[in-house]
Amino acid sequence: QVQLVESGGGLVQPGGSLRLSCAASGISFSSYFMGWYRQAPGKQRELVASITSGGSTNYRELAKGRFTISRDNTKNTMYLQMNSLKPEDTAVYYCLAQRVTAYWGQGTQVTVSS
Repeated sequence: QVQLVESGGGLVQPGGSLRLSCAASGISFSSYFMGWYRQAPGKQRELVASITSGGSTNYRELAKGRFTISRDNTKNTMYLQMNSLKPEDTAVYYCLAQRVTAYWGQGTQVTVSS
């Protein structure tokens, strides 16, 4: 059974930081393409950043210079370090694991507000 469990979300003030984690089980984690997506109320889910099985990273413009995606294959875990958070970063953040089939986590809420 495949499970992706996100954690690390919460309420943070503008300019603050959060570190999201996505713990995977039931898959050969190191061979999977992984990504962070987010969905704000009333908006479509959008890609934030991704990392290949080889460790190559890709960032949407919204994340460049502020967010860092990483993975630890020994822990079957992917991370998203988010700095300089803005109110417009408020969303539910989801992790994706994909090789042939795509798997999604349940999401973790990030709220940026003073």
